[in-house]
Amino acid sequence: MKVQVDQARCQGHTLCAMIAPKVFELDDVDGHSSPVSEDVPADQEEKVREAVQSCPEQAISIS
Repeated sequence: MKVQVDQARCQGHTLCAMIAPKVFELDDVDGHSSPVSEDVPADQEEKVREAVQSCPEQAISIS
């Protein structure tokens, strides 16, 4: 599984990082999220799916 965050849509709600802190990191300046790595570890896939569903801006996509 791969994960991407659309920086134009992300508003820094931080829900993804709270749900999957091993996968998402937050920018120190504006709090916007980005994946630590595009490739999601197998043991984090369920948390990433939850983060996708929880994002109010629908800024996270998986493939």
